[in-house]
Amino acid sequence: MTATLSVGVVIPTRGDRPQELRTAVQAALAQEYAGRVSVVVVVDGGDPAVVAAQVPGVRVLPNRLSPGLPGARNTGIAACDTDLVAFCDDDDMWLPGKLAAQARLLGGDVEFASCGIEVEYGGRGMPGPAGAGGRRRVPRLAGADQVTAADLVRSRMVMVHSSTFLLRRGAFWVDESAPAGQNEDWDLALRAAKRHPIANVDEPFVRVRWGASHYVARWADRIAGLEWMLARHPELAVDPRGAARIYGQLAFGHAAQGHRRAAARWAARTFAARLGEPRAPIALAVAAGLVPASAVLALLHQRGHGI
Repeated sequence: MTATLSVGVVIPTRGDRPQELRTAVQAALAQEYAGRVSVVVVVDGGDPAVVAAQVPGVRVLPNRLSPGLPGARNTGIAACDTDLVAFCDDDDMWLPGKLAAQARLLGGDVEFASCGIEVEYGGRGMPGPAGAGGRRRVPRLAGADQVTAADLVRSRMVMVHSSTFLLRRGAFWVDESAPAGQNEDWDLALRAAKRHPIANVDEPFVRVRWGASHYVARWADRIAGLEWMLARHPELAVDPRGAARIYGQLAFGHAAQGHRRAAARWAARTFAARLGEPRAPIALAVAAGLVPASAVLALLHQRGHGI
């Protein structure tokens, strides 16, 4: 595909953080790209009229499908008349050069592209490289120019983030059966990679702000989302490293809820899959009350990682 193909950018929002939304919209429209770029803001649960006043000149629609992030994304896809579709969350921001670098990779069997991210997290007084307000920025790269299904089975690969996705319109839809919208982006990337490897620009072209998303779910939702992925993609339980990671996350989720027996059961499955998986002992420490789950997540986020 050439750089002259049109791109529709789908940005879901609830409409209650106008500055972040304006930043996301402006960054998308400011891309130096030869083709037409249009933005569709999809309001999920908020007032479209209020949002339209926040981002004048941009098409604003209500979520017409199932409530939540998957329905909002699909509403946006359906509204686009462009050759390509891209996603961006309303608290994230594309950096200059993102769109052109990805679009040139699409063509032939290549129908889906991602790129590296720059995770922003924290506040004032945090050590290390930081942006405005002392927020730390940590690049997360895949270390490769393509991402395969095997890669996404072995690791969630956080840098294959929904705000990096650029895809051929009509090739994919988001699965709205994802519990509370959990793991809809991982599922989409894995389905795409099963068809053809995902083309990846291994540079941090998207700034992802952690800790602010509306769609960071409660632990029960996160557990349901992981179980949903295991049911949809049985191969996730076959790779020992990938299975241990998911089981360790389930152990941690149950520990964070105070479900000690469930946490212990999943920790045992984690050790059986891979003895060296660190999430299991962390989950057991949380279950035993030695450290709060929030403290573990805060420490990981400072380093640009999640559980």
